[in-house]
Amino acid sequence: MSNPDADVFNDLLIAKWSDRFLAWLIDFLIISAISALMFTMTIGTFAFEWNESMIFSEGTNYIPASLLFFAYWVISEYKGGQSIGKKILHLKVVNLDGGPPSLLGVVISSFGKSFLLPIDVILGLIFTNKKRQRIFNKIGDTIVLKIKQDEKKFENIRYKKD
Repeated sequence: MSNPDADVFNDLLIAKWSDRFLAWLIDFLIISAISALMFTMTIGTFAFEWNESMIFSEGTNYIPASLLFFAYWVISEYKGGQSIGKKILHLKVVNLDGGPPSLLGVVISSFGKSFLLPIDVILGLIFTNKKRQRIFNKIGDTIVLKIKQDEKKFENIRYKKD
């Protein structure tokens, strides 16, 4: 006689690309506002003394802002699997077994979306798989799921699209 529990799966809902984009947009707006405020507080007070042809151009804020995004995503997604945008949309970053992601996996995934997002997404869409992973999610063995409030632990995983 077969084990009745052997065929019991917890279906994990893979987050839609649109939900992931909205979560990213929420995070982008929050961190961009913080980054602009920090940049203005540190550089802006002296900017009136410099003319526009000096060091600070529109692209100057890219690297500090990207570093801020990177730190934000690494800390929030490693600590609890969710950034503010993901919490709002009930999304969570997990490892492929449905458990907490590794620090290395979160660092790799966060690097891709902080510094190389267009490339990461385009390659992810071209080489997409049934788990809707960006390239850096795939390299970091992470996945983004749509979660219910009461989902704590995942066992006997079967993936299903939202």
